[in-house]
Amino acid sequence: MIQFKVLFNIIGILLVFLGGLMFTALPFSIIYETGHHYAVIGTSIGIFLLGSLIWASTRQPKSTISKKDGYLIVTIGWLAISIFSALPYLFWSDAFSLTNAIFESVSGLTTTGATTLADIEIISKDVLYWRSLTQWIGGMGIIVLTVAVLPILGIGGIQLFMAESPGPSIDKMHPRIKVIAVRLWWLYIGLTFVLFVILNLLGMPFYDALNHSLTTMATGGFSTQNSSIVDFSSAIQYTLIVFMFIAGINYTIIYYGITAKFKQVWKNEEFKLYSSIVFSLILLLTLLVNQLKDIPLETSFREVSFQIISIITTTGFVSADYTSWTPFISFIFFLLLFSGACAGSTSGGIKLIRHLVFYKICQMEIKQLLHSKAVLKVKVDNKTTPSSELKHILVFFLFYIFIFAIGSFVMCIVFQDIEDPIITAVGSVATSLGNVGPAFGSLGPMDNFSEVPTLGKWILAVLMLIGRLEIFTVLIILTPFFWRDN
Repeated sequence: MIQFKVLFNIIGILLVFLGGLMFTALPFSIIYETGHHYAVIGTSIGIFLLGSLIWASTRQPKSTISKKDGYLIVTIGWLAISIFSALPYLFWSDAFSLTNAIFESVSGLTTTGATTLADIEIISKDVLYWRSLTQWIGGMGIIVLTVAVLPILGIGGIQLFMAESPGPSIDKMHPRIKVIAVRLWWLYIGLTFVLFVILNLLGMPFYDALNHSLTTMATGGFSTQNSSIVDFSSAIQYTLIVFMFIAGINYTIIYYGITAKFKQVWKNEEFKLYSSIVFSLILLLTLLVNQLKDIPLETSFREVSFQIISIITTTGFVSADYTSWTPFISFIFFLLLFSGACAGSTSGGIKLIRHLVFYKICQMEIKQLLHSKAVLKVKVDNKTTPSSELKHILVFFLFYIFIFAIGSFVMCIVFQDIEDPIITAVGSVATSLGNVGPAFGSLGPMDNFSEVPTLGKWILAVLMLIGRLEIFTVLIILTPFFWRDN
């Protein structure tokens, strides 16, 4: 039986956290004299008190969250924080309709980075700060933060953590889930702070450095500038390249690297695949852009490196219009929308571990045709992958392709009156489902989503949530047997 009291109790905790984090926008409202300080105080305290009321009224003796509860809590939790995170856009600014506020909120929390703002720089500083903070919250997952405090509140958190991270299993730094969540968050906070300091030292103003450090480590891509990263110095762009690459690495691997456990780093097949793809593509495309577009070698290297890492990690920052480089290069970037970086990172997308396992499954099947009596197994990092995980990955790919195809068909209808409707529709669905940000056609890297019809924005927002929760978490609660009592 679903424990609805536990569900509302955790929703209350999430709203308490959300209201508290929202209050941090107050200094920006005061310093930059936006005139929104009363709205900031009212919105944040209102959400905080509502969350406190829900939490206090649903408290109960110590209980354990079942797997079914975990899936429902994560899905409803993300819907709830998406709705409440949209309130600042409505109450602190006149630039957002309800649809645009929800779209911006979902895009932020899912770290997609697609925006409905045609002119970002006219938006007040407190609103833009909140916009960046939503990506930082969503990057590691506010629910993982909640997992760290659930044991203190008498609620077990392991099933919630599993539902928030439904992808292939990853190495654990510690057997206690609370310790894992706390260590991940401290690592996340530490990297964000280091990036902020470096950006500020390199000449990026305090406010811009703060916002870009939040959205870089979240692999989100919201910027405070209309031109994204184009107008910043090459030193700043190189710094963001390094930290975007780091943000795309499994956080347990980052932890091993920081603690000098380099054998654990180099034996990880997904990390080696990630590094190989990134560096190979940078080398290939740098030479192509340099030769075909007659762009200086250093500029070609920097812009290619930035865009490849930005897209594969699903960050979505832009330093150049990659769609203008040649159709062949554009197609490579389109394929990267279906990539994603490492599982256990803040990036979205399919994740490279799934591609790696899928390749090994295909390889095994071909070998099986030649050696029908052989007993073959799929191994990753010298460990046999259970058949249940192999099936899970195959079904994931089927669902992903099916949702992409249906979404593209529907968006073709929505976009029938604009230029390049098919390319725009396919690109918008791929970038939303993969939580990347920039797309193709009329939604290319130098464009925004302001002209997308209202229906299209709601559809893309749903796809962002499905992609962020890696499909199964959402789809499973839509099945009839989920709601049956066992």
